[in-house]
Parts: sequence; structure tokens; C-alpha cells
Amino acid sequence: MRIMLTVIAVLALSTAAWGSSPNVRISQVYGGGGSTNPDASYNQDFVELFNFSEDTVDISGWALEYGSATGNWGSSTSNYFIFPDGTQIPPCSYLLIACGNPSSGGANLPPADFACTINASGTNGKVGLFNALNANVPCGSETPGTLVDKVAYGTANCWEGSGATGVLSITTAAVRLSGGMLDTDDNATDFVVDTPDPRSSLSPLNEECLAVSAEQINWSQLKSSFR
Repeated sequence: MRIMLTVIAVLALSTAAWGSSPNVRISQVYGGGGSTNPDASYNQDFVELFNFSEDTVDISGWALEYGSATGNWGSSTSNYFIFPDGTQIPPCSYLLIACGNPSSGGANLPPADFACTINASGTNGKVGLFNALNANVPCGSETPGTLVDKVAYGTANCWEGSGATGVLSITTAAVRLSGGMLDTDDNATDFVVDTPDPRSSLSPLNEECLAVSAEQINWSQLKSSFR
């Protein structure tokens, strides 16, 4: 009985850690690129995605959409990017989308997985991840079931939870905590304004995520032994 109770406790902890939704989420947003200021962190905007799951996720046809502080999602073709067929994110890994045109200020981004035309505000704005395009749609009018994740920063509307994360700058990004793992559906809680650290599919996997994955797999194997 004691062994069974221990197993149940492990299951509860593992499920709580692994049950965050959605599994693919926005993990960083930097809008300070495009500046000629040499103090800028990077010379391009970027959005980073993270897959907090034990499975590879196919995001073919999904859309990354930008909106100004009070504007619509994807108000023009330059404000959204559709992932091409065959786009997949392996477990515990990242995807880096470089946005806008490179400028003379700031460092070059590491090699990105994709390039998009979005020119995000460096201070106040919002970025959404959709499983189908919602072009020129206001906040709250998204096609039901298509919004996967979103983050509002600064004075932007359409945040998750209690409010947006803070105002950004040419040296700061909205960074999801725990390497992209934390997702309580509250932008003010899940993100901090911090130094940008862009990660791509070539970056090391999230070790904490791998540990959770291993725990989940071990539980599945153990559970099978009781059948």
C-alpha cells in the first residue's frame, strides 16, 4: 500500500507539471530590433516558441500574428507569418523566428529557423500564436478554438490572466519563466522583462523539461507493470 501511495503521489506531481496547456507556447518576444542604436541587444525583432511536451508537434499552417497595443491581430500581410508545411518542434526544444529587416544597431541574431516581415513595437504590443489564420481580427473576435497562445506587453490589450507583462525596450524582451515551461495563462505571472536570450532548433534542449519528460515516461512504464 505504501508503494502504491508513493506511485500515486509521483503521478500527481508529474501530471501537474506536464499538464500545462498549450504545449507549444510563445517563450520570448523581442521588439527592439531595427534600431540604429548600438546599445540595442539585437539588430532584429524575434519571437521564440517552445514545445513543453514529450511529443514532436507539427505546426504546419499555424500563424504567428502581431498586433499593435490596441490594434487587430494580423492587420496586414506584413503582420503575420504562416508556418510552412513540415514545420515541427521536437520535445523540449525551441523555434526562432527572426522578424523585420536587420539594422545597424545591435548584435546579429543566432541563425533563425524562419524569417518573417513582422515589425513589432519595441515597447508596447502583442503577439499571438494561432492554429489557423485570423487576419485583421480584433481581440475577442478570434475564430473559436484557433488561439493557441498570446502575450501582451507594455500597455497592450488582449493579455492573458491579470494583465500584460511590462514595457519592453531595445535591451529587454518578454521572457517566459523556466525556459518557457511556466504557463499559468497569466502574462503578468508567466513572463518577466529581462535580457533577451534567443534560442532556436539548434539550441540545447531544456534540461528541466527533459527531466519532467523522463519522469512521465517512467511513470507510464511503471503503470503498465500494474496492469
